Amino acid sequence: MKILIASSIDADTIATLRKDHDVVCDFHAKTETLPALLKDREVLIFRSGISITAEVMASAPQLKLLVRAGSGFDNIDMDYVQAHNLALFRIPEPGAKAVAEMSFALMLTLARNILEADRLTKQGRWAKNELTGYALTGRTLGIVGAGNIGSRVGELGVAWGMRVIGCVANPSAKVLSSLHEKGIRLTSFDEVIETADYVSLHVPLSDSTRNMINADVLGRMKPGAFLINLARGGVVDELALYQALTEGQLRGAGMDVHKAEGEGKISPLAGLSNVILTPHIGAGTFDAQREIGERIVEIIETFVAEQAKKAQAKAPVVMA
Repeated sequence: MKILIASSIDADTIATLRKDHDVVCDFHAKTETLPALLKDREVLIFRSGISITAEVMASAPQLKLLVRAGSGFDNIDMDYVQAHNLALFRIPEPGAKAVAEMSFALMLTLARNILEADRLTKQGRWAKNELTGYALTGRTLGIVGAGNIGSRVGELGVAWGMRVIGCVANPSAKVLSSLHEKGIRLTSFDEVIETADYVSLHVPLSDSTRNMINADVLGRMKPGAFLINLARGGVVDELALYQALTEGQLRGAGMDVHKAEGEGKISPLAGLSNVILTPHIGAGTFDAQREIGERIVEIIETFVAEQAKKAQAKAPVVMA
């Protein structure tokens, strides 16, 4: 098959695909350059950071299969996908494990003031009696979006001895039961926001979640709480967060996703010492990307086999 890989994926996966397929890679492709790259392609593999619009997909008349090498559909025109009956697969599970671990990396780094401790120690300052840390054990962890990723974060919180509460949109009895088994108490968004010492965000970006964490919500958070965003940048009003951090309403924030992402983009939070900013690396562990790569190969092999079966079933029967 003719494949375009428009985002960086595991190198061994690319080598495997090239054994049996025509593979083109452009990891820095932009929405405006995608049509020329995609015009003769049958398969598109992509991650976040690139917008797969209706116009982009319409430029590829042979396009049959899209593989989102991660979770989330916020960067693809789903109406076009459905209207043109395109096969679309996402691979959320490997990244979910990595993102959940990243949530704790940010929480611990903020709570124990590790970046400042590291900076001072490297300068020869022995600030042992100056640096104050805060515990995770015994604190309340609030999960906004206790789905595939959020529930994993909750499980880790339970293991750390935290009280874990979470909220989801349109909860069902099955979801309630599943979260209860993991030690996560399902509650309202308001209770999560108002009572948690650590709030971790894990919701998709949509019209209903854009700027969900705004000035009003930040003002209702527990004084001295920490905010962790591993969802999407647009979920948080960054200017309102800046104000909450500088005025002391929040103790700190860890942001792996940002409203404006990419080379040369600087967050309005960049000048704050109580903020950790990382470049959307939550799912970027070697292990997760290797597992995602293996799933990509499986998806394409299965798709090719199914296409061959359909073609064979449609082939005319030739009588001897």
